[in-house]
Amino acid sequence: MLAEANVGQLVMLVVILAVVIFALVAFAVFARYFRLLIQSITTGARIGLFDLLGMTFRKVNPTVIVRSKIMAVQAGLTDDMGITSKTLEAHYLAGGNVPLVIRSIIAAKKARTINLDFKLATAIDLAGRNVLEAVQTSVYPKVIDCPARGAARESLDAVAKNGIQLKVKARVTVRANLNQLIGGATEETIIARVGEGIVSAIGSSDSHTQVLQNPDRISKAVLARRLDSQTAFEIVSIDIADIEVGDNIGARLQADQAEADTRVARANAEGRRAMAVAQEQEMIAQVEESRARVVEAEAEIPKAIAAAFRDGQLGIMDYYKLRNVQADTDMRKSIAGTPLSK
Repeated sequence: MLAEANVGQLVMLVVILAVVIFALVAFAVFARYFRLLIQSITTGARIGLFDLLGMTFRKVNPTVIVRSKIMAVQAGLTDDMGITSKTLEAHYLAGGNVPLVIRSIIAAKKARTINLDFKLATAIDLAGRNVLEAVQTSVYPKVIDCPARGAARESLDAVAKNGIQLKVKARVTVRANLNQLIGGATEETIIARVGEGIVSAIGSSDSHTQVLQNPDRISKAVLARRLDSQTAFEIVSIDIADIEVGDNIGARLQADQAEADTRVARANAEGRRAMAVAQEQEMIAQVEESRARVVEAEAEIPKAIAAAFRDGQLGIMDYYKLRNVQADTDMRKSIAGTPLSK
């Protein structure tokens, strides 16, 4: 009997100890999630204690999920819109910013002109874009400087058809396009396209005075080209903030072309002069060659005379007559050349 009593007491102690441990664990869990549970119950978020325990086991921050769900319920976002604790947990586990997504949906709902559902908001958030900033930009359009501040050039330089340079600064007012936010081009693309459109519009003008008289023609020409296609923004307006007259590029180009033509003409003239000098030297060489041939021919005359004497074809008297004729010729040449020497 004594042994049975001891066993019964031991079992009773074990049961009591287990109950105490369970009570302590339950109290610790309840104490940890008490505030979140009370907030969920009082606000109608409908997140129970077991849901909070499951979040802990799934390594989800219960505070973030509960407060985000409370924020959604208080703003009138129902479960029919896909905003449940499970979807919030899934977005949290995917690496998204749950409170930011809820705030962006609330802001879009308050604006009444923006259709932003939970799936689109989470997709934008997971794509790396600030969805709340995008909603704010949709409500309050954003102004972009063109060229951007801090760029290498302070203005957009373009030349009209009359050769006058114009320096333009523009401001582009854009509104975020939520449907194109995923995969759409960013502000840099808008700035580049607007800059290209302004340069093209000025370049197609016959005179710079037309642009100065009607700067809005640039805005109209650029807006007509639909530069915001495939971008994350919708262009609301393009305003010319400043326009200045620059250099006379046309005159400078004409002067440079004239200088280039002068250099070409000089080079051609120098080539012709070199050819003339070469031809002159060639003619001089031909004259000297002819003189050499004459001298060579004259050197054959004494040989011919000596041969004639040997063969008996030329007598002494004939030789003297030849000498007299030659002397007479030389005298006539000297007389004829006397006035020229004076």
